[in-house]
Order: sequence, then structure tokens, then C-alpha cells
Amino acid sequence: MSEHVAPLIVVLPLATAYSILLFCPKYWRYAQRASLICTGLLVVLTCILAMQVNVRGSVIYHFGNWSPPWGIEFLIDRISAFFLVMVSAISFVVILFANGLLYKEIKERVLGQYYALFLILLASLLGIASSNDLFNVFVFLEISSVSAAALVAVNGNKLALEASVKYLVLSTLGSGSLLLAIANIYMVTGYLNLTFIAEALPQAYALYPLNVLATLGLFVVGLTVKSALYPMHIWLPDAHGSAPTSSSAVLSALVVKVYIIVFLKLIFRVFTLEFVSQVPLQFVLLLMSALAILLGSLLAIRQTDIKKMLAYSTVAQIGYIFMGVGLLTYNGLLGAVLHILNHAIMKAMLFLSAGLLIKLTGKRDIRSLAGVGRIYPLPMIAFSLGSLAMVGIPPLNGFISKWYLSLGALEAGLPIYVLVILVSSFLNGLYYLPIVISAFFGQSTEPTYKPLPIPIGASIALICLCIATIFFGLFSGIPTQYLDPALENWFQL
Repeated sequence: MSEHVAPLIVVLPLATAYSILLFCPKYWRYAQRASLICTGLLVVLTCILAMQVNVRGSVIYHFGNWSPPWGIEFLIDRISAFFLVMVSAISFVVILFANGLLYKEIKERVLGQYYALFLILLASLLGIASSNDLFNVFVFLEISSVSAAALVAVNGNKLALEASVKYLVLSTLGSGSLLLAIANIYMVTGYLNLTFIAEALPQAYALYPLNVLATLGLFVVGLTVKSALYPMHIWLPDAHGSAPTSSSAVLSALVVKVYIIVFLKLIFRVFTLEFVSQVPLQFVLLLMSALAILLGSLLAIRQTDIKKMLAYSTVAQIGYIFMGVGLLTYNGLLGAVLHILNHAIMKAMLFLSAGLLIKLTGKRDIRSLAGVGRIYPLPMIAFSLGSLAMVGIPPLNGFISKWYLSLGALEAGLPIYVLVILVSSFLNGLYYLPIVISAFFGQSTEPTYKPLPIPIGASIALICLCIATIFFGLFSGIPTQYLDPALENWFQL
């Protein structure tokens, strides 16, 4: 059984989704329990995979015993295993939170379909991170795009449908770029398997340099559109702001990150650091990431809707990750990969706590949340902890990411990007801290009312995320030590 864990992490959520749609599409409580059990099992299975990778090295699985380049291959290295554990754990927490709240956010008749869509999205994210074949990566990318758009539109209101259509249109443009890039790389190398492409690429570049450069450009455009790097971010605020709370959390925490994992594999495993250093990719990434960090923060300051503010904050945080990649240094990349985890924890906690407050108070306007922390302390404490982590207050996990990103900027001889990080932290404080201060110390203009009960699942989910925020700040050495061998191999240290 242990030899088949790799494909099982994709098959399990797909089979669960199929059982929900086949047997109990209208019995949402079955779908609720099945989804919780499925995501819980995925946490166990991905942890087993991560331990196998830690002991034996990369886990390789050939479907049907067909070896590449003809067969389909899963290759799970430390970066992939790290992401798989993160995806399954965050998904479990989000489902746990949704079990006590989702039926109040969307129509009961579509609850079963919602859980099935969530599991299909989860399977696609796990498949993208595991696959070592570009065509299969593309197939999983398309599944993730369609299912994510459906999770945005599930409410059926005008704003949600408009946001979903915008997301689909822009995602399709990104998919078109990726498909052209895949066709081009197949034309010049004759392979779709990433390992074989990496071996054939030097010779292909010698014969067809413009084709290889065009392929790299198409990959960059397609993946930055899908991951919402500024200025290709315009789909993200509406999609995240209009979606149900659990959808917003998983979109911001996980979906935009999986495209970055693909980007990392292509840049450091396929094209290699030596090749990338010879083209102007570093300048482009650093420019776009700096604009994302600064302008995303400024746009967040202007928002009065709390979910829109969090969505624009995600634009800025994606900039941090791409900055770490663009620095092309060991510490910069370590900071980027750590921020994939840390931002997933922080942003899931912020979206879940904000969504819970919206449902409990009926208010989305930031200015109307004065005094809410005294009425509902748990969600506001979680929001406050996430806010402090986003600002980068030690010893929370957000500080660790920014520390390594700053070290990476100094290592690259680009101290200007340390200044960008400091300015952005100040801007983060401008739009997060006033909400926290007003919630606990402000005076509400609304009459005092009896607090509504908070579902037990939502409480447990927020407590788990609070603990994770503190844990990965105090014990950042655990993920760092796990990632070190993979990053050292990429940088040939």
C-alpha cells in the first residue's frame, strides 16, 4: 500500500467527489462528513509521503509500469511534498470550518455539489504538484481553473457570476499561453516529461534559441496570470471578495500558490539557474513583484469591504513570493517557499475569521466593525494574530518569511528590495492595525445585542490556525531543514 500512496492522494478526493454526486447530491450532511473524512485521510497520506521523501529521497511512481518519456510519471521531491502537506492540512481546516457555517452562506440544494467541487479542486492541486509531465500538469491546471471558478459562482448572485466569468476569461488567456509553451517545448525537445526536457534543453537551445526563449516567456506570462502577479491580478479581488468564505480561503491560501510551484520546477529544474541568469527574467520578476507589493498594499488601504481588502492584500503577498524567486539567491528562494506556507496559514485565518464576523454581524464594511472584538473575541483574536503576522511582527511566522527575503536581497546585492519589504510592512500596518484597534477599543454605534453562538468546527479551525501561526514563527527551523537539501541541489551548494 505504501508504494501507491502517490496516486492515492489524487484518486481519493476524486472518488469521494464522485460518490457524493452519484449517491447523495442532495444530502449535504453526507457530503459534509465525507469531505471531512477525505481531507483528514489526505493529511495522513501526504505526511506519509513527506516522510518517505525525507528518508528515501524523491518518490517516483510510474502509472501502469510505463516508464517515461512515454508513461505518466509522478515525481514528488521535497518541494512537492512540502506543498502537498500544506494543501491537505489547510483544506482539512477549511472543511472543518465550513461544516458549521457553509449551509448559512449558500443555498442548501447546492451544498452537496459544492463539497464535490471542493474535492475536485483539491485533487487537481495535488495532481499539479505531483506530476512530472507537462501535459498532465496542464490537464490538472484546467481542472483547477474550472472548479475554482465554479466555487466562486456557487452563490448564483450577479456579483459572484460576474467575478467567475472574469476569472474564467483571464484564466483561459493564461491557459492559452501555457499550451503554446508546452507545444513549443515539445517541438524543440521531443519530450513532455520534465526530467527529459531538462536533459534535452541545452541542445535544443543551441539549435533553436528563439523558440526556447519564446517558450520561457510564454510560461512566465501564463503562470503569472494564473497566480495573479501584478498587473495580471485584476481577476483576483472580485473572485475572492464575492466567493463564500471557505472558497475565498482556499483560493487565496492554496490555488494561486500551486502555479508558483510549477513555476519553480520550470525555472530551477528545467531551464536551470545558469540559463535563467543569462536572460532578463530577473529584472522582469523583481519589477513586477515590487509593483505588486507596493501597489497591492496601497489598493488594500483604499478598500472599505473587508474581503476586498484581504484580496488586494493577497496581490501584495504574491509579490513577496515572486520577489524571492526573482532574487535568484538561496535565502531569497527559501523565503519565497516559506512564505507560500506562512501566507497560506495567515490568509486562511484572516479570510475565515472575517467571513465568520460577516455572518455573525451581517457587516462587511470595515468602519462598522468597531467594538466587535469585545462581542466575538475568538474570531477577532484570530484576525488580530493574522494581521500582526502579515505586518511581520516577531516571533510570528510572517516575520520569518520577510527575514529570509531580506537576507536574499542582501545576498543578491540589491538592498533596495529590503527597503521595499520595510515600506510594505509599514503599509500593511496601515490597513490591518486600525481594524484591530477599532474592534477591541472602538465604540460601536449599533445597539448592544446578544452574541450568536460560534459553531464548534469554526472555533477549532481558527484555534488550529492561530497555533500554526505561532508555531512556524518559533520553530521555523523545521520546514527550513526539510527544504534545505532541495534548495541546495537547485543552487548546487
